[in-house]
Amino acid sequence: MTDQPAPDPEEFKDPLCDYAPASFDSHLQRALAEEPVSAIQSQPFATVELGATVREAVDLLRRLQVGSLLVVDDEGRLVGIFTERDVLERVVERYASLAEAPVRDVMTSDPMIVYNHAPSATALAAIAVAGYRHVPVLDEADQLVGIVSPRRVFRFLESHFT
Repeated sequence: MTDQPAPDPEEFKDPLCDYAPASFDSHLQRALAEEPVSAIQSQPFATVELGATVREAVDLLRRLQVGSLLVVDDEGRLVGIFTERDVLERVVERYASLAEAPVRDVMTSDPMIVYNHAPSATALAAIAVAGYRHVPVLDEADQLVGIVSPRRVFRFLESHFT
């Protein structure tokens, strides 16, 4: 504790007194800044367990006709992502020797994620700027709630064009 005198209430200036609310040039610009990632469709999504084989994961991609699987541990926590790109870059040439290997050997670990409460522009940046095609969505407790993709983000953007 210090011996500083208490501030004089007459001299106090509210730091927010000069605050001007954000202004936006369009409805879309406002939506990107103020609407959360949760406003973008993020379901359905597909998961695969960490111990699943590469064969099982590739078959699941094909059967579900999806471009990615979210890899989860025994408690359902996100640990990676297995995508069509992983198949092409890491699996195809060595499929015979990798088919029975666990998907954890060929997945992308620690994928880029977005939080459902972050501004929707965060998802757009992860896809358009950082170049990720599939971005997992987590809630405040780091629980998996979905995945966003270019198509889903485009639908969100399209709904805000005015």
